[in-house]
Amino acid sequence: MFLTNLCLKNYRNYKSAELQFENKVNIILGENAQGKTNVMEAIYVLAMAKSHRTSNDKDLICWEEEYAKIEGRAIKRKGPLSLELIISKKGKKARSNHIEQPKLSQYVGNINVVMFAPEDLNLVKGSPQIRRRFIDMEIGQVSPVYMHDLSQYQKILQQRNHYLKLLQSNRHNDETMLEVLTDQLIELAAKITLKRYQFLDLLQKWAEPIHYEISRGLETLEIKYRPSIDVSEDVELSRIIEAYNEKFAKIKDREIDRGTTLVGPHRDDLAFDVNGKDVQTFGSQGQQRTTALSLKLAEIELIFSEIGDYPILLLDDVLSELDDFRQTHLLNTIQGKVQTFVTTTSIDGIEHEVIKEADIYKVVSGQIAKV
Repeated sequence: MFLTNLCLKNYRNYKSAELQFENKVNIILGENAQGKTNVMEAIYVLAMAKSHRTSNDKDLICWEEEYAKIEGRAIKRKGPLSLELIISKKGKKARSNHIEQPKLSQYVGNINVVMFAPEDLNLVKGSPQIRRRFIDMEIGQVSPVYMHDLSQYQKILQQRNHYLKLLQSNRHNDETMLEVLTDQLIELAAKITLKRYQFLDLLQKWAEPIHYEISRGLETLEIKYRPSIDVSEDVELSRIIEAYNEKFAKIKDREIDRGTTLVGPHRDDLAFDVNGKDVQTFGSQGQQRTTALSLKLAEIELIFSEIGDYPILLLDDVLSELDDFRQTHLLNTIQGKVQTFVTTTSIDGIEHEVIKEADIYKVVSGQIAKV
Protein backbone atom coordinates (compact mmCIF):
# COMPACT_ATOMS: atom_id res chain seq x y z
CA MET A 1 0.00 0.00 0.00
CA PHE A 2 1.08 3.57 -0.51
CA LEU A 3 -0.17 7.08 0.17
CA THR A 4 -0.82 9.21 -2.92
CA ASN A 5 -2.31 12.35 -1.32
CA LEU A 6 -2.26 14.07 2.05
CA CYS A 7 -4.27 17.20 2.91
CA LEU A 8 -3.92 19.00 6.24
CA LYS A 9 -6.12 21.76 7.62
CA ASN A 10 -5.45 23.47 10.97
CA TYR A 11 -3.10 20.63 11.93
CA ARG A 12 -0.36 21.68 14.39
CA ASN A 13 1.55 24.48 12.58
CA TYR A 14 -0.06 23.76 9.17
CA LYS A 15 -2.99 26.05 8.38
CA SER A 16 -3.33 24.30 5.05
CA ALA A 17 -1.19 21.84 3.06
CA GLU A 18 -1.84 19.61 0.05
CA LEU A 19 0.75 17.03 -0.94
CA GLN A 20 1.11 14.31 -3.58
CA PHE A 21 3.43 11.34 -3.09
CA GLU A 22 4.76 8.47 -5.14
CA ASN A 23 5.37 4.87 -4.11
CA LYS A 24 9.02 5.41 -3.21
CA VAL A 25 11.15 7.10 -0.56
CA ASN A 26 9.95 10.64 0.23
CA ILE A 27 12.39 12.79 2.18
CA ILE A 28 11.10 15.70 4.26
CA LEU A 29 13.98 18.12 4.78
CA GLY A 30 14.11 21.08 7.13
CA GLU A 31 15.68 22.64 10.19
CA ASN A 32 14.42 21.72 13.65
CA ALA A 33 11.03 23.09 14.84
CA GLN A 34 9.78 23.83 11.31
CA GLY A 35 7.12 21.08 11.10
CA LYS A 36 8.85 18.00 9.65
CA THR A 37 7.69 15.64 12.39
CA ASN A 38 4.17 17.13 12.22
CA VAL A 39 3.80 15.72 8.68
CA MET A 40 4.94 12.28 9.88
CA GLU A 41 2.62 12.47 12.86
CA ALA A 42 -0.30 13.42 10.58
CA ILE A 43 0.24 10.26 8.48
CA TYR A 44 0.45 8.21 11.68
CA VAL A 45 -2.72 9.80 13.09
CA LEU A 46 -4.56 9.23 9.78
CA ALA A 47 -3.74 5.52 10.12
CA MET A 48 -4.01 5.00 13.88
CA ALA A 49 -6.53 7.69 14.94
CA LYS A 50 -4.12 8.70 17.72
CA SER A 51 -0.73 10.38 17.98
CA HIS A 52 2.53 8.69 18.94
CA ARG A 53 3.67 11.95 20.60
CA THR A 54 0.75 13.10 22.75
CA SER A 55 -2.33 11.61 24.39
CA ASN A 56 -4.07 15.03 24.30
CA ASP A 57 -5.86 15.46 20.96
CA LYS A 58 -6.16 19.22 21.53
CA ASP A 59 -2.39 19.47 20.93
CA LEU A 60 -3.02 18.46 17.29
CA ILE A 61 -5.31 21.42 16.60
CA CYS A 62 -3.78 24.63 15.26
CA TRP A 63 -3.68 27.48 17.78
CA GLU A 64 -7.06 29.28 18.16
CA GLU A 65 -8.84 26.90 15.75
CA GLU A 66 -11.83 24.69 16.55
CA TYR A 67 -10.77 21.57 14.69
CA ALA A 68 -8.03 19.87 12.68
CA LYS A 69 -8.63 17.80 9.57
CA ILE A 70 -6.43 15.16 7.90
CA GLU A 71 -7.42 13.67 4.57
CA GLY A 72 -5.53 11.01 2.68
CA ARG A 73 -5.81 8.84 -0.40
CA ALA A 74 -4.04 5.51 -0.65
CA ILE A 75 -3.68 2.67 -3.10
CA LYS A 76 -3.99 -0.81 -1.63
CA ARG A 77 -3.83 -4.26 -3.18
CA LYS A 78 -7.66 -4.32 -3.16
CA GLY A 79 -7.98 -0.86 -4.75
CA PRO A 80 -8.04 2.87 -3.91
CA LEU A 81 -9.05 4.15 -0.49
CA SER A 82 -9.92 7.61 0.83
CA LEU A 83 -9.65 8.45 4.52
CA GLU A 84 -10.68 11.47 6.55
CA LEU A 85 -10.18 12.25 10.21
CA ILE A 86 -11.60 15.34 11.93
CA ILE A 87 -10.25 16.13 15.39
CA SER A 88 -12.19 18.61 17.49
CA LYS A 89 -12.45 19.44 21.18
CA LYS A 90 -15.52 17.17 21.28
CA GLY A 91 -13.67 14.14 19.92
CA LYS A 92 -12.82 12.48 16.61
CA LYS A 93 -14.85 11.63 13.53
CA ALA A 94 -13.46 9.17 11.00
CA ARG A 95 -14.56 8.35 7.46
CA SER A 96 -13.39 5.57 5.21
CA ASN A 97 -14.34 5.88 1.50
CA HIS A 98 -16.70 8.71 2.59
CA ILE A 99 -18.59 6.48 5.05
CA GLU A 100 -18.51 7.56 8.69
CA GLN A 101 -17.12 4.86 10.99
CA PRO A 102 -19.17 4.47 14.20
CA LYS A 103 -16.15 3.20 16.15
CA LEU A 104 -12.48 4.18 15.81
CA SER A 105 -11.53 0.52 16.36
CA GLN A 106 -13.31 -0.22 13.04
CA TYR A 107 -11.41 2.59 11.31
CA VAL A 108 -7.88 1.69 12.50
CA GLY A 109 -6.18 -0.73 10.12
CA ASN A 110 -7.50 0.82 6.90
CA ILE A 111 -3.91 1.77 6.20
CA ASN A 112 -0.95 0.33 8.09
CA VAL A 113 2.09 2.25 9.22
CA VAL A 114 5.32 1.39 11.00
CA MET A 115 6.84 4.36 12.82
CA PHE A 116 10.54 4.39 13.73
CA ALA A 117 11.52 7.47 15.72
CA PRO A 118 14.44 8.16 18.12
CA GLU A 119 12.20 7.31 21.10
CA ASP A 120 11.75 3.79 19.62
CA LEU A 121 15.41 3.19 20.38
CA ASN A 122 14.16 3.26 23.99
CA LEU A 123 11.91 0.30 23.27
CA VAL A 124 14.47 -2.02 24.86
CA LYS A 125 15.84 0.10 27.71
CA GLY A 126 12.77 2.26 28.42
CA SER A 127 9.84 1.63 30.76
CA PRO A 128 7.40 -1.33 30.46
CA GLN A 129 4.72 1.19 29.39
CA ILE A 130 6.67 1.88 26.14
CA ARG A 131 6.80 -1.84 25.34
CA ARG A 132 3.10 -2.35 26.13
CA ARG A 133 2.20 0.56 23.86
CA PHE A 134 4.38 -0.92 21.10
CA ILE A 135 2.66 -4.29 21.24
CA ASP A 136 -0.86 -2.82 21.52
CA MET A 137 -0.42 -0.47 18.55
CA GLU A 138 1.03 -3.19 16.34
CA ILE A 139 -1.59 -5.85 17.13
CA GLY A 140 -4.31 -3.21 16.76
CA GLN A 141 -3.32 -2.58 13.14
CA VAL A 142 -3.95 -6.18 12.09
CA SER A 143 -6.75 -7.04 14.55
CA PRO A 144 -9.73 -4.66 15.05
CA VAL A 145 -11.14 -7.15 17.61
CA TYR A 146 -8.02 -6.63 19.75
CA MET A 147 -8.49 -2.84 19.70
CA HIS A 148 -12.09 -3.28 20.80
CA ASP A 149 -11.17 -5.70 23.61
CA LEU A 150 -8.37 -3.40 24.79
CA SER A 151 -10.70 -0.38 24.83
CA GLN A 152 -13.31 -2.33 26.85
CA TYR A 153 -10.60 -3.60 29.20
CA GLN A 154 -9.40 -0.04 29.93
CA LYS A 155 -12.97 1.10 30.68
CA ILE A 156 -13.63 -1.76 33.12
CA LEU A 157 -10.17 -1.33 34.67
CA GLN A 158 -11.03 2.31 35.39
CA GLN A 159 -14.36 1.31 36.98
CA ARG A 160 -12.71 -1.44 39.04
CA ASN A 161 -9.98 0.91 40.29
CA HIS A 162 -12.64 3.45 41.26
CA TYR A 163 -14.57 0.80 43.19
CA LEU A 164 -11.39 -0.46 44.92
CA LYS A 165 -10.75 3.09 46.12
CA LEU A 166 -14.29 3.24 47.57
CA LEU A 167 -13.67 -0.05 49.40
CA GLN A 168 -10.26 1.20 50.57
CA SER A 169 -11.80 4.32 52.14
CA ASN A 170 -14.73 2.32 53.62
CA ARG A 171 -17.26 4.31 51.60
CA HIS A 172 -18.52 0.92 50.38
CA ASN A 173 -18.36 -2.48 52.03
CA ASP A 174 -20.36 -4.56 49.51
CA GLU A 175 -17.86 -6.62 47.52
CA THR A 176 -20.46 -8.05 45.09
CA MET A 177 -19.86 -5.26 42.58
CA LEU A 178 -16.11 -5.90 42.80
CA GLU A 179 -16.70 -9.57 41.90
CA VAL A 180 -18.81 -8.58 38.87
CA LEU A 181 -16.12 -6.15 37.63
CA THR A 182 -13.38 -8.72 38.28
CA ASP A 183 -15.21 -11.35 36.17
CA GLN A 184 -15.64 -8.85 33.31
CA LEU A 185 -12.00 -7.79 33.56
CA ILE A 186 -10.72 -11.40 33.55
CA GLU A 187 -12.65 -12.30 30.39
CA LEU A 188 -11.05 -9.41 28.48
CA ALA A 189 -7.62 -9.75 30.13
CA ALA A 190 -7.42 -13.41 29.06
CA LYS A 191 -8.24 -12.58 25.41
CA ILE A 192 -5.63 -9.78 25.37
CA THR A 193 -2.97 -11.99 26.98
CA LEU A 194 -3.57 -14.82 24.49
CA LYS A 195 -3.47 -12.46 21.50
CA ARG A 196 -0.20 -10.91 22.74
CA TYR A 197 1.37 -14.37 23.02
CA GLN A 198 0.25 -15.24 19.48
CA PHE A 199 1.51 -11.93 18.06
CA LEU A 200 4.90 -12.18 19.76
CA ASP A 201 5.30 -15.73 18.46
CA LEU A 202 4.88 -14.35 14.91
CA LEU A 203 7.15 -11.38 15.62
CA GLN A 204 9.86 -13.74 16.92
CA LYS A 205 9.80 -15.70 13.64
CA TRP A 206 10.52 -12.52 11.64
CA ALA A 207 12.80 -10.68 14.08
CA GLU A 208 15.22 -13.54 14.85
CA PRO A 209 16.68 -13.94 11.30
CA ILE A 210 16.72 -10.15 10.77
CA HIS A 211 18.66 -9.60 14.01
CA TYR A 212 21.04 -12.45 13.11
CA GLU A 213 21.78 -10.75 9.78
CA ILE A 214 22.23 -7.22 11.19
CA SER A 215 24.58 -8.59 13.87
CA ARG A 216 26.61 -10.30 11.09
CA GLY A 217 25.67 -13.73 12.40
CA LEU A 218 26.93 -13.10 15.94
CA GLU A 219 23.67 -12.71 17.87
CA THR A 220 20.43 -14.62 18.38
CA LEU A 221 17.40 -12.62 19.55
CA GLU A 222 14.61 -14.09 21.67
CA ILE A 223 11.44 -12.16 22.55
CA LYS A 224 9.75 -13.13 25.82
CA TYR A 225 6.36 -12.10 27.18
CA ARG A 226 6.29 -11.42 30.90
CA PRO A 227 2.65 -11.63 32.08
CA SER A 228 1.58 -10.79 35.63
CA ILE A 229 0.10 -14.29 36.04
CA ASP A 230 1.78 -17.70 36.01
CA VAL A 231 1.14 -19.05 32.48
CA SER A 232 3.32 -20.21 29.60
CA GLU A 233 3.11 -19.29 25.92
CA ASP A 234 1.55 -22.58 24.71
CA VAL A 235 -1.44 -22.14 27.02
CA GLU A 236 -5.14 -22.06 26.06
CA LEU A 237 -7.68 -19.33 26.85
CA SER A 238 -9.42 -21.42 29.54
CA ARG A 239 -6.13 -21.87 31.45
CA ILE A 240 -5.40 -18.12 31.28
CA ILE A 241 -8.88 -17.39 32.72
CA GLU A 242 -8.22 -19.94 35.49
CA ALA A 243 -4.84 -18.34 36.29
CA TYR A 244 -6.41 -14.88 36.52
CA ASN A 245 -9.18 -16.17 38.81
CA GLU A 246 -6.61 -17.78 41.12
CA LYS A 247 -4.44 -14.65 41.20
CA PHE A 248 -7.29 -12.18 41.84
CA ALA A 249 -8.68 -14.37 44.66
CA LYS A 250 -5.22 -14.45 46.27
CA ILE A 251 -4.58 -10.68 46.12
CA LYS A 252 -8.09 -9.31 46.77
CA ASP A 253 -7.29 -7.93 50.24
CA ARG A 254 -4.03 -6.38 49.01
CA GLU A 255 -5.86 -4.68 46.12
CA ILE A 256 -8.44 -3.21 48.51
CA ASP A 257 -5.62 -1.98 50.80
CA ARG A 258 -3.86 -0.36 47.82
CA GLY A 259 -7.04 0.83 46.05
CA THR A 260 -5.85 -0.34 42.62
CA THR A 261 -5.76 -3.36 40.27
CA LEU A 262 -2.41 -5.10 40.68
CA VAL A 263 -2.68 -7.75 37.94
CA GLY A 264 -3.54 -7.73 34.24
CA PRO A 265 -2.25 -6.81 30.77
CA HIS A 266 -1.71 -3.21 31.99
CA ARG A 267 1.03 -4.60 34.27
CA ASP A 268 2.73 -6.95 31.80
CA ASP A 269 6.10 -6.49 30.08
CA LEU A 270 8.34 -7.82 27.31
CA ALA A 271 11.93 -8.98 27.60
CA PHE A 272 14.53 -9.31 24.86
CA ASP A 273 17.37 -11.81 25.22
CA VAL A 274 20.45 -11.69 23.00
CA ASN A 275 22.55 -14.86 23.15
CA GLY A 276 20.64 -15.84 26.30
CA LYS A 277 21.24 -12.57 28.19
CA ASP A 278 18.70 -9.83 28.91
CA VAL A 279 19.71 -7.05 26.52
CA GLN A 280 17.99 -4.40 28.65
CA THR A 281 20.28 -5.14 31.61
CA PHE A 282 23.41 -6.57 30.01
CA GLY A 283 23.31 -5.38 26.38
CA SER A 284 25.50 -2.64 24.92
CA GLN A 285 23.87 0.41 23.32
CA GLY A 286 24.69 -1.13 19.91
CA GLN A 287 22.88 -4.37 20.81
CA GLN A 288 19.88 -2.42 22.12
CA ARG A 289 19.70 -0.44 18.87
CA THR A 290 20.06 -3.57 16.74
CA THR A 291 17.20 -5.14 18.72
CA ALA A 292 14.95 -2.09 18.20
CA LEU A 293 15.77 -2.00 14.45
CA SER A 294 15.15 -5.77 14.12
CA LEU A 295 11.71 -5.39 15.76
CA LYS A 296 10.73 -2.56 13.41
CA LEU A 297 11.86 -4.42 10.29
CA ALA A 298 10.09 -7.55 11.57
CA GLU A 299 6.87 -5.53 11.95
CA ILE A 300 6.99 -4.66 8.24
CA GLU A 301 7.23 -8.33 7.25
CA LEU A 302 4.67 -9.44 9.84
CA ILE A 303 2.06 -6.95 8.61
CA PHE A 304 2.69 -8.08 5.01
CA SER A 305 2.28 -11.74 6.02
CA GLU A 306 -1.02 -10.95 7.80
CA ILE A 307 -2.74 -8.65 5.28
CA GLY A 308 -0.86 -9.10 1.99
CA ASP A 309 0.13 -5.42 1.77
CA TYR A 310 3.37 -3.81 2.91
CA PRO A 311 2.79 -1.00 5.45
CA ILE A 312 3.98 2.59 5.01
CA LEU A 313 7.25 3.19 6.87
CA LEU A 314 7.82 6.44 8.77
CA LEU A 315 11.46 7.16 9.70
CA ASP A 316 11.38 10.25 11.86
CA ASP A 317 14.88 11.69 12.45
CA VAL A 318 16.19 8.18 12.99
CA LEU A 319 18.74 7.70 10.16
CA SER A 320 21.23 9.98 11.89
CA GLU A 321 20.89 7.82 15.03
CA LEU A 322 22.08 4.67 13.23
CA ASP A 323 25.64 3.84 12.24
CA ASP A 324 26.50 3.30 8.56
CA PHE A 325 26.06 -0.48 8.66
CA ARG A 326 22.60 -0.40 10.29
CA GLN A 327 21.59 2.52 8.07
CA THR A 328 22.58 0.61 4.93
CA HIS A 329 20.78 -2.54 6.12
CA LEU A 330 17.60 -0.55 6.74
CA LEU A 331 17.73 1.16 3.33
CA ASN A 332 18.48 -2.13 1.53
CA THR A 333 15.47 -3.73 3.23
CA ILE A 334 12.97 -1.07 2.13
CA GLN A 335 14.37 -0.56 -1.38
CA GLY A 336 11.67 -1.03 -4.00
CA LYS A 337 9.03 -2.55 -1.72
CA VAL A 338 7.97 -0.15 1.06
CA GLN A 339 6.78 3.44 0.61
CA THR A 340 8.90 5.33 3.11
CA PHE A 341 8.82 8.84 4.57
CA VAL A 342 12.08 10.13 6.05
CA THR A 343 12.52 13.34 8.05
CA THR A 344 16.02 14.74 8.46
CA THR A 345 17.86 18.05 8.66
CA SER A 346 20.35 16.89 6.01
CA ILE A 347 21.00 13.99 3.63
CA ASP A 348 24.69 14.84 3.28
CA GLY A 349 26.88 11.80 3.84
CA ILE A 350 24.15 9.21 3.15
CA GLU A 351 25.52 7.53 0.03
CA HIS A 352 22.75 5.14 -0.94
CA GLU A 353 20.84 4.63 -4.17
CA VAL A 354 17.48 4.84 -2.32
CA ILE A 355 18.28 8.36 -1.09
CA LYS A 356 19.58 9.51 -4.49
CA GLU A 357 16.33 8.43 -6.18
CA ALA A 358 14.02 9.85 -3.49
CA ASP A 359 11.55 12.72 -3.86
CA ILE A 360 12.48 15.63 -1.61
CA TYR A 361 10.14 18.04 0.19
CA LYS A 362 11.35 21.15 1.98
CA VAL A 363 9.68 22.44 5.16
CA VAL A 364 9.99 26.01 6.41
CA SER A 365 7.72 27.42 9.16
CA GLY A 366 4.71 25.22 8.46
CA GLN A 367 5.02 25.52 4.66
CA ILE A 368 5.96 22.41 2.71
CA ALA A 369 6.75 22.07 -0.99
CA LYS A 370 8.36 19.51 -3.29
CA VAL A 371 11.87 20.49 -4.34
